[in-house]
Amino acid sequence: MARIARWTALAAAALLVAGCSGSSGDDGGNDKNDDAGRSPGAASSSDTVPGLPASLTSQKLDWDKCKATETGPAPGGDWRCTTLKVPLDWAKPAGETIGLALIRSESSGSSDDRIGSLLFNFGGPGGSGVDYLPPYGPTFAKLHERYDLVSWDPRGVAASEGVRCRSDKEVQAAEAVDTTPDTSAEETAFLKDAADFGKGCQKSAGKLLGHVSTTDTARDMDLMRHVLGDRKMHYFGISYGTELGGVYAHLFPKNAGRLVLDAVVDPSAGTVGHAENQTRGFQRALEDYLESTGRDPKEGSQEIAALLKRIDSKPLATTSGRELTQQLALTGIIYPLYSKSSWPALTSALAAAEDGDGTELLAQADGYNDRDASGHYGTTTHSQRVISCLDDKERPTPEEAKKRLPEFRKISPVFGDSMGWDTAGWCHDWPVAGQYETPEVSAPGADPVLVVGNTGDPATPYEGARKMADELGKGVGVQLTWKGEGHGAYGNGSDCVDSTVDDYLLDGSVPDDGKVCS
Repeated sequence: MARIARWTALAAAALLVAGCSGSSGDDGGNDKNDDAGRSPGAASSSDTVPGLPASLTSQKLDWDKCKATETGPAPGGDWRCTTLKVPLDWAKPAGETIGLALIRSESSGSSDDRIGSLLFNFGGPGGSGVDYLPPYGPTFAKLHERYDLVSWDPRGVAASEGVRCRSDKEVQAAEAVDTTPDTSAEETAFLKDAADFGKGCQKSAGKLLGHVSTTDTARDMDLMRHVLGDRKMHYFGISYGTELGGVYAHLFPKNAGRLVLDAVVDPSAGTVGHAENQTRGFQRALEDYLESTGRDPKEGSQEIAALLKRIDSKPLATTSGRELTQQLALTGIIYPLYSKSSWPALTSALAAAEDGDGTELLAQADGYNDRDASGHYGTTTHSQRVISCLDDKERPTPEEAKKRLPEFRKISPVFGDSMGWDTAGWCHDWPVAGQYETPEVSAPGADPVLVVGNTGDPATPYEGARKMADELGKGVGVQLTWKGEGHGAYGNGSDCVDSTVDDYLLDGSVPDDGKVCS
């Protein structure tokens, strides 16, 4: 079972990653990244990361040419990779360590104009920064002139002790499980599948399973800041990366520099609140899409809901021989809603499904689920689950989820059932307890943090941006609004958004709280 909606920019970026990953392999090019770093204003002693042994605070990063990953070729160019040691258990910083995979391209401009490192997290949780930063490089070209662009695979993700909870064969078999059960037998199978997934994660991750929380990763970031040689952490967080940025600001307000939080997760919502938010967000985006095609949004939604009900009773055939189940069809609808540029593909896929052919919707679902043409699945959804289930303390029971289904259906006839059931199934019978009801992001004393909300965002609805700005605190959270569509705002076509964010990151220019870009 894959969560129906991911807090990530990765889904929206899949075509970008496939199409513009830059040169690969050994290009024999510029090797200026081969030394450990040269930040003017570097942190001078371990007192900025108290309580850590010198083996961690004084480690030197050996930057070298990046190698190919499981999901793509080596980026080539000026990109360099290394490994940072961090404590497995932050309560025992002198104990066992794990390695985090980092990637960097040093600033392209004059060293006199260099500000420092700009760290990126693209969301998920579970997204690989090592894989995703290079394709995004052109989007951040202006920032690259004055910043080293840096990202990493957080603990439990990809090259950083990445967790794989199921084999490809098991993942494909699980696609047949009905995630909106209508009978007791379907409900039993749904909950058994959820419990089995957790057991697979425990077997794969072992003791790491209890040490992959957002708080753990925020602490990793501060050690990363110190070892990179930066007095302040400058950061660009997208989607789930906004929650991570908020937690970092709370834990280390004096070390938080220029932070941009784009496509903001509502920090005041728990498990059920997030599910309700996303149900509204995707229904809103679906209605915007339907209206753009000239269809009545309410009538169109009911027609799609009826299509999904028919598929629930009888999955659609595809040219691959695989069947399009209701859950795969729903995922195939979700995926193109992350980006307005994908709306025409959704129109074509829905028309084909109405004619009895599920091929196009299945292709959309495979894109979301990281399934390639050979049938191999990526691990993003595995890492997402182990991180979010360690974070989330609220664990609704199946009975509680069933009681809430009418309100979820009222919010959305298309997404309500699956979102409602997901609140119980996602972390059902999970091997480790969750850590908090909602994350603490208050950051008194921190520098201003720029919080960017998009009114048409499906995965992280716009209302979360104001909640984040308020919870960061007066004088800290500064909200910027874009009246647009798709997941995220920066780099999506608004010169107003891009210039405001650039001015903040490059010059420290803080816009008025509440500024609107139309």
